[in-house]
Formats: sequence, C-alpha cells, structure tokens
Amino acid sequence: MPTASRVPTRDLADLILKPIVSEKATILLEDNKYVFDVALKATKIDVKAAIESLFNVKVVKVNTSRPPRKKKRVGRFVGFKPQYKRAVVTLAQGDTITLFPEV
Repeated sequence: MPTASRVPTRDLADLILKPIVSEKATILLEDNKYVFDVALKATKIDVKAAIESLFNVKVVKVNTSRPPRKKKRVGRFVGFKPQYKRAVVTLAQGDTITLFPEV
C-alpha cells in the first residue's frame, strides 16, 4: 500500500473544497471527526496529506463517500445534480481544527 501522496505538495490544498457544517457533522465533532467536501479525484491518502499539511494535525483515519447522482427536473427537462465526494477525517486524540475562528 503506498504511503506517499501522488499529488504534488503545492496542489494538496486544492483537493479540500470546504468544510461541511450540518447537524450530523456537528455531532461528529464530539468524536473528533471533521467532514469536508473534497475533489472527486482525491484519494484517502491525498486527503490525509492535505489535512495534515493545511491544519498541522495528525490524521488517524479517513472515510470517503461518493453517493449516487440524483435526478433533477426543471419543467420537462431531466438532468442530474452535480456529483460530489465527502471525506470524514478522524484526528488523533488532542488535535483539533478551528472551523470558526473568532465568530
């Protein structure tokens, strides 16, 4: 199993699109788990390297999900909602990420 990311270090920040702040994601914060929208091409190894370099924390586990596309209808035209990928990142004990600095 490869341990190094296949994405150059300077491009790792582009893989993490935004943090997710929902009711479920807020409940996961109690278990030191953070939810992020990530690029579709990002692998678990890439996400781990990106989070560790961006926030200076130790990542223990990364779970990714890419749910199936949903149909979207506008009038008589049928299309699909955009595809997305989410990553649930578990941090080491004692590490935190500040999602809301000085709110």
